[in-house]
Amino acid sequence: MAVAEPIAAPRPRARRKARPRARARGGILWIAISGILLAGVVFVNVAVLRLNINLDSANQQRVKLRAENAALQSQLASSLASGRIQNQARSQDGLVPATTIHYLNVGK
Repeated sequence: MAVAEPIAAPRPRARRKARPRARARGGILWIAISGILLAGVVFVNVAVLRLNINLDSANQQRVKLRAENAALQSQLASSLASGRIQNQARSQDGLVPATTIHYLNVGK
């Protein structure tokens, strides 16, 4: 009678642990990428802030110029209206500007 030899079960292989250097490189890579992205966000925010400051300055200057233009237009309109009214009074009604003023005593 022949006795069968026992079949050797394959030994479970020990898992190789990931190399510590490979993990460290991956972590450093992610930190570097995150740092670059954060620096980009900060750069964009600073640029937007500068643009907002310039825009605010331009808006203040625009408001000031509009106010000056309105004052000049008002001054021009009043100076033009005075001469126009005097010319119209002379031509239509024969009126002239008063040079001397005399008071009448109506009570007597």
